[in-house]
This record gives sequence, structure tokens and C-alpha cells, in this order.
Amino acid sequence: MLLWIQANFATVLICVVLAAFATAAVRKLIQNKKRGKGCGCGCAGCAMADKCHTKGEDK
Repeated sequence: MLLWIQANFATVLICVVLAAFATAAVRKLIQNKKRGKGCGCGCAGCAMADKCHTKGEDK
């Protein structure tokens, strides 16, 4: 197992870094959703605007 890790160290390192970035991005999206920020692009032209906000909320 150790020889495999040594032979593929660069690939393993890149995969770990990419997984960390993906995790951080998903975490940020979840935090924004909980705070009511949504995607950050505004709701004027969004086809999913009614899914993010209820009828009484400001868009």
C-alpha cells in the first residue's frame, strides 16, 4: 500500500486538494442558503425564484 501511495503521490495530493475545495464550496452554498442569500445572482431573471422564496418574502 505504501508503495502505491508513493508511486501516485501527486495524484493523491491533487485529489485531496480538489475534494477540499469542493467541500468548502458546498459548505459555503449551504451557509448562504441558510442565511437566505440564495445563489447570489439575484431573482429577477431566475426560473427557480419561486423555489427559493415564499410568496411573502422580498425578492
